[in-house]
Amino acid sequence: MMKELTVDAAVENIEPVTEFVTAELEKLDCPIKAETQISIAIDELFGNIARYAYSPDIGKATVRFEIENDPLSVIITFIDNGVPFNPLEQTEPDVHESADKRKIGGLGIFLVKKTMNLVEYEYKDGQNILKIKKNIQ
Repeated sequence: MMKELTVDAAVENIEPVTEFVTAELEKLDCPIKAETQISIAIDELFGNIARYAYSPDIGKATVRFEIENDPLSVIITFIDNGVPFNPLEQTEPDVHESADKRKIGGLGIFLVKKTMNLVEYEYKDGQNILKIKKNIQ
């Protein structure tokens, strides 16, 4: 099963994208902890697309939702035609450094990598394709 939602890559669409995914997660009786982690990931990843992919213009972004079995997991893929950008190549923040000394940024991606079972990126056919997978059982 695969569902897709295509919207303008704009910060105000983080909420509709999150609602689209959450509605599917609820059909699967997804544990609240996993649902929250996925919501945070959407906020971070779609937010990045909205802020950087087409700046200063606005283009489209597609969010694809898929289910895999054994173990039950969800795969959420973010696709845009913006500038090539691999968020996974950002240097990881030094989480041991005090908050006031730490550089701003990078923490969201770090959290996404820590909470998802798989995070992968590719640039193919003029598209950024970022995929996250979360086991929910």
